[in-house]
Amino acid sequence: MTIGTKIAWDDTVLPFQLDHSDIRGRVARLDGALASVLKQHDYPPQIEALVAEATLLTALIGQTIKLRWKLSLQIRGNGPVRMIATDYYGPTEGGDPARLRAYAGYDRDADLSGADPFALIGEGYFAILIDQGEGMVPYQGITPISGTSLSACAETYFAQSEQLPTRFALSFGKSTLPGQAAAWRAGGVMLQMMPKASPSVMGEGGSGSGGLLSHQDLLEGDEGENWTRANILLDTVEEMELIGPQVAPTDLLIRLFHEEQPRVFDPQPIRFGCTCSEDRVRQSLSIYGADDIAEMTTDEGVLTADCQFCGAHYVLDPKTLGAGADEG
Repeated sequence: MTIGTKIAWDDTVLPFQLDHSDIRGRVARLDGALASVLKQHDYPPQIEALVAEATLLTALIGQTIKLRWKLSLQIRGNGPVRMIATDYYGPTEGGDPARLRAYAGYDRDADLSGADPFALIGEGYFAILIDQGEGMVPYQGITPISGTSLSACAETYFAQSEQLPTRFALSFGKSTLPGQAAAWRAGGVMLQMMPKASPSVMGEGGSGSGGLLSHQDLLEGDEGENWTRANILLDTVEEMELIGPQVAPTDLLIRLFHEEQPRVFDPQPIRFGCTCSEDRVRQSLSIYGADDIAEMTTDEGVLTADCQFCGAHYVLDPKTLGAGADEG
């Protein structure tokens, strides 16, 4: 099932529910959206891999937010990779695509050759932020960097901050379809136990690194058995099934979970999208006084700003900027 050279299920997130297990989940496939995120920058392969993983996680997690909300991932570390930031903008109206953007900040002088991408982050934190719009206090949850991947950090976040057992199975990288050039593709499955009013936490502390909670620590009895069974089934997934050029998301769910009675909902299309604009740049500079604006002004008498997400370049007249620009 293709549309021209584009696979119909590319750049979508498919929500589903396992009725037999009381587990919900999502299947994500990113193609053009991920390629658009990465082509904004000239990252080394290790940085591309981290940004690809973070973007895929953001698509899977962000699908649940409401229209016009914004969900962000922020990963900060003390290693050569200082920051990875992603944004997911909920659709403006039902049926519209969601929008994704991402970037990484890293030490360009560091030798990254042969390094494990995740190890380049070092110690730090993994955060999820949700902006519900003007007049609402943003939500923020933070957990330490842990495990061996960004997906492991996300699992720890949901266990520790939300007490929701959550699993991710992800695959991403450059792939080549017959007759086409190599291009980035990513795919993944997210499983999450349906939230309860009072989740059960077993014992004191958790089984994760540093005593952090993991998804195994949160369930017992029938729920624990259902969760273990679904995770065993998820562990059988193959990388090419996740990326999915030849496997539709619905076919993958039937292959993995047919005995769990999977039920799918409407897929959410996703596109690359950046919200930067000259007006937003001006607004961000409105807090600065004349002396600060003068320090930021170039020898050519202008002030410039570049968007870290899409690379847009803005050239502004310093006389029109700053806290006192509109006075008098």
